[in-house]
Amino acid sequence: MSASTRPASRAEARIRSAKASRAGALVGYLPIGYPDLATSIEAAITLTRHGVDMLELGLPYSDPVIDGPTIQAATTQALENGFKLRHAFEAVREISAASDAVVLCMTYYNPVLAYGVDRFAGDLADAGGAGLITPDLVPDEAGEWIAASDAHGLDRVFLAAPTSTDARLRSATAASRGFTYVVSTMGITGARSDVDSAARTLVGRLRPRTERPLAVGIGISTGEQVADVLTYADGAIVGSHLVTALGRGLGALADAADGLAEGTARR
Repeated sequence: MSASTRPASRAEARIRSAKASRAGALVGYLPIGYPDLATSIEAAITLTRHGVDMLELGLPYSDPVIDGPTIQAATTQALENGFKLRHAFEAVREISAASDAVVLCMTYYNPVLAYGVDRFAGDLADAGGAGLITPDLVPDEAGEWIAASDAHGLDRVFLAAPTSTDARLRSATAASRGFTYVVSTMGITGARSDVDSAARTLVGRLRPRTERPLAVGIGISTGEQVADVLTYADGAIVGSHLVTALGRGLGALADAADGLAEGTARR
């Protein structure tokens, strides 16, 4: 499909804008409801004012698959505080009203199924959300979500991992709209001293298969790592490092985002 005939994508447009003006895009992850709902909304808005191009808002879930201990602890606290799925749409609406942020949610697929796939897509779009990242949903099983996201004009982001077969990479990139999430290393999320070199190799495998942006996540925690990732990818996704900073307060979160944003400067 040519660029002129693709469905419009807010996420893709934001990444391409960042790539044109700087080294690439910085995507920041925070869970909704941590340490409480109001603070999580303020925290997300804070990120948009400190160099983060796009927000990835995690929906707390009782049975996480790829979340590391930092994010698990935060989402557990959010659930204990009474997080409900409706709070996600409230948060997206407030953040979108207070900033020009491109806001995506990240969730395991069971809550979407329980809520109703088309209903979820409609409520997310009505709240101002740009799309959804689904780490445990593979394109082969995503027909209902693909149809719903098409109907409501939402981006949909699938994951590509270092162990993915060529066939799986083709299906992930073909089904994704906005960008493809490139998993930097096998295992759970969490800050690491080095981002696995497998990410660079995986991006190299993906480039011939898609014209859409590629964003690398899992393990990124410093501005230097952001800068390194943006030498071969279009976006860098940071989660655990920002969640840890938020645990120290909004000031620490702003400082952490500033440090990461330094890595988006052209060098």
